[in-house]
Amino acid sequence: MSSNIEIKRVCQHCGNEFTARTTKTKYCSLKCASRAYKQRVKAVKIGQSDAETKRILNEPIETIKAKEFLSVKDVSKLLGCSLRTAYRLVNDGTIKSVNLSERMTRVKRSELDKLLEQPTPKKPEPKEPRQYDISECLTIGEAERYFNLPSKVFYEFVKRNNIPKIQKGKFVYVPKALIEAKLKNT
Repeated sequence: MSSNIEIKRVCQHCGNEFTARTTKTKYCSLKCASRAYKQRVKAVKIGQSDAETKRILNEPIETIKAKEFLSVKDVSKLLGCSLRTAYRLVNDGTIKSVNLSERMTRVKRSELDKLLEQPTPKKPEPKEPRQYDISECLTIGEAERYFNLPSKVFYEFVKRNNIPKIQKGKFVYVPKALIEAKLKNT
């Protein structure tokens, strides 16, 4: 049954404008209709494949969630962290565990749940560094001579004791009182 209707439409596949003979025509040609069909079939197959992949990936996690005692590898999968991080958490006591033998470390599922329920501790506010007056400080060279220390030994001492250095112009100053206090303690 042919129609005398001529409707201007836009092809849903290629986007070109064409004259349709019916109100249900979606594509400008058989070629575009075939390509659109192939695209739809491909999208369905990809969707099914993605769903299958997600199911396979989530299957081990579901079996791990059902276990009462977990290996460190299982803990790393549940937490979504690396195996090394999971071992570090076990070694430093953040996660309580039991060594059944040399190579068999087990974590009780309830211990992992307790860890995740704990609130995160707030970080302490950083202290403002004390401001030293230049008159109370010595330059690095003056401090080396004043305390009779070789240059390398003095720099290592300053670094090891976290003594603040103050840059003014081309000179670097260190607080004299702080160095004296640290030298008395050593």
